[in-house]
Amino acid sequence: MKDAVTARIADGVSAIAAADWDACAGTANPFVAHAFLSILEQSGSARPRTGWQPIPIIVDGPDGKPAGIAPAYAKSHSQGEYVFDHAWADAWERAGGKYYPKLQIAVPFTPAPGPRLLLRDPAQAPALIAAIEAMTDQHGLSSAHATFICPEQVPAFEAAGWLIRQGTQFHWQNQGYATFDDFLEQLASRKRKAIRKERAGAVEGLTIRHIAGADITEAEWDAFWVFYQDTGARKWGQPYLTRPFFSLLSQTMPERVLLILAERDGWPIAGALNLIGEDTLYGRYWGCTEEVPFLHFELCYYQAIDAAIARGLKTVEAGAQGEHKLARGYVPVPTWSAHYIPDAGFRRAIGDFLARERASVESDQEFLGAMTPFKKA
Repeated sequence: MKDAVTARIADGVSAIAAADWDACAGTANPFVAHAFLSILEQSGSARPRTGWQPIPIIVDGPDGKPAGIAPAYAKSHSQGEYVFDHAWADAWERAGGKYYPKLQIAVPFTPAPGPRLLLRDPAQAPALIAAIEAMTDQHGLSSAHATFICPEQVPAFEAAGWLIRQGTQFHWQNQGYATFDDFLEQLASRKRKAIRKERAGAVEGLTIRHIAGADITEAEWDAFWVFYQDTGARKWGQPYLTRPFFSLLSQTMPERVLLILAERDGWPIAGALNLIGEDTLYGRYWGCTEEVPFLHFELCYYQAIDAAIARGLKTVEAGAQGEHKLARGYVPVPTWSAHYIPDAGFRRAIGDFLARERASVESDQEFLGAMTPFKKA
């Protein structure tokens, strides 16, 4: 018998006071900030009609203020998550079950690891997980999924008996470099020359500009919106974010926003949007209206490294997947998700699948780790 837990559900992130939310979320990760999640709601990007109904789950402390919050969403599909469970949904529905709606503990459209248990009081972690389980059980949902969990929170989900899934991303790690050339000096000679050649070719005839959030004009957002729509249409069929999202982003949290534009004759032809964390630069979206060889690598990977070095940041996270990042100095790191499956038979089948998948993922990570471009000892 589970211990009783008292929790409540809010009608969206915007229904919770920003100070109360951020007292739980902290300041390190911009994606779990009240401002960012509220913008997703206010812009119409993460709303019930898009399949993301925000229902944050809250456990209050003795003072009556939130001691723990889960950024939870009722999902009517599996889009915009980057941890793929479509096969699970198909299997459950072939067996006569109803997979959707499911409960998603996540930042919509954002494959960036971070806290999924936002805790003013760390002791509330078990109670918050229990509240998520109770929400799932009481509403007869097929499952609950916490995706892109920071490594520090994985043990809390493991202790609660959730199934743990492992994935891979490629992150750049700052070893105290003062310049990009300092970083290049750590690479094998052939790789170092290849990157220099890529960079020179990518920017020939172009001007590269780094623009902080407060300085981004609506005309520049209009240009980036065209880039984003093109990439979104090719990757997902339709863009996840609305045009107002971008304006709200630089208005509401300008100190967190970095837009990198490539211009030809004063006109933007490509851009990459980044968010700035306490110790990490997060690359999020990219697009272009003119195909230039290696410009994607320049804006999304190399310029991001330049920006991280200039700001003294420890890491660049350039989004999901992408083994092509390996040759550019980004190394494989594990990512984690946790899954609560109430049905015993369904849970057993998924657990067997995850055990086999993890063995394959760990083998791939070991192989990829040996293929980095850095000098060998």
